[in-house]
Parts: sequence; structure tokens; C-alpha cells
Amino acid sequence: QVQLVESGGGSVQSGGSLTVSCVISGFTYRELSMGWFRQAPGKEREAFAEREGVAGIDSKGTTNYADSVKGRFTISQDDAKNTLYLQMNNLKPEDTAVYYCAAESSTYLLLTPEFFSYWGQGTQVTVAE
Repeated sequence: QVQLVESGGGSVQSGGSLTVSCVISGFTYRELSMGWFRQAPGKEREAFAEREGVAGIDSKGTTNYADSVKGRFTISQDDAKNTLYLQMNNLKPEDTAVYYCAAESSTYLLLTPEFFSYWGQGTQVTVAE
């Protein structure tokens, strides 16, 4: 059974840093593409298509970022720990959202919610002024 479990969310002041993590288990194939998405406050969790792609990494380690986070966020993975990370620096109030990790058995990456079959439950990140 595939499971994605996020952790590490919390509250931080504007300009601060947070790292969120996602432990991924249950995949048969090792070629995974993975991503981080976020959903802004006031959006229903069921509004799947409204999740914004923040960062992604394909099975070869090539990364992709939304323009709004380039230079501030870094996606990385630790294969030994089956863990995906999102390091977030210089956080802004507009980064406040529920952050979700996602995974798909694929050698390529599309940073859109429709591409991914497997999702975590989300972790809240709040950035105060």
C-alpha cells in the first residue's frame, strides 16, 4: 500500500525558514517523480485541481520550481530514508498554505496535480507578517 506522510509544518515569521518532509513507502518501482504542492487558505481540500505546483523532481533528479519560489525553496530527496524534503527560506505571508507531497511512478515530471496519483494528507505552513 502506497503511503505518503508529511511532517514539519508550522508557524514562522516572515523571512524565516522551514523544512517539510514526506516519507514515501509502498512503491514497487523505484523510478518515481515527486512533487510538492500547496493549497491556499479558504480552498477546500477536495478542490484538487486548485493545488499549486511548487517544486518537483523527476526520477533522474532534475528539479523544477514555480516562479514564485525560485531561489527560495529547494526540493531534495534522501533515497536511503525514502524521504522527500522541501527547504523553504525567506518565507513570505503569501506562502501560507497547506503543503502536500505527491508521487507518481514515472520517469518524467509534470508539475500539475492531475499528473500525480498518490498524495499525502498535507501539513500546514503559516507565515506571519
